[in-house]
Amino acid sequence: MKKIVLGVTGSIAAYKAAELVRLFVKNGDDVTVVMTPAACEFVRPLTFQTLSRNPVHVDTFERPQGWSPDHVSLAVAADMVVVAPATANTIAKMRCGIADNLLTSTLLATRAQIVVAPAMNDGMWVNEATQENLEALRRRGVLVIAPQAGELACGTQGVGRMAEPEAIFKEIGICAK
Repeated sequence: MKKIVLGVTGSIAAYKAAELVRLFVKNGDDVTVVMTPAACEFVRPLTFQTLSRNPVHVDTFERPQGWSPDHVSLAVAADMVVVAPATANTIAKMRCGIADNLLTSTLLATRAQIVVAPAMNDGMWVNEATQENLEALRRRGVLVIAPQAGELACGTQGVGRMAEPEAIFKEIGICAK
């Protein structure tokens, strides 16, 4: 059983993260979900709490269950931290070491394998800044699961759709061996 922290960021693809939780739990993994405040605008924490059977963490300043702050205890306990969907904003924060919410603080504190599954508009995906940020993360050992081409939530066609949960789960299984 792996201890997985699943970070969910503010993208319409947040609904796909619910299926990813289901796949991890079915595999016997212990999943703890950390949501950014923006993610809560797309999917409610109760959805992830029900599927993961664990409390969902959102606020950096919520009272920790033990003596250790949540971002530290989550970071230390994790075998893997998966950010799906990963917005361009969160990817940029990861590259720069910005820790301004519970998820980015956890990412900065963890020594576990980090996996990101980007989801964004096609213009944001091809933007030089985004590509440079992703390349920097890859050099640091972050596994990037590329988005797919198709119809995007903004109504355009292009690359930016988060990979399907089954594909993410399969790729994570391969890298964890």
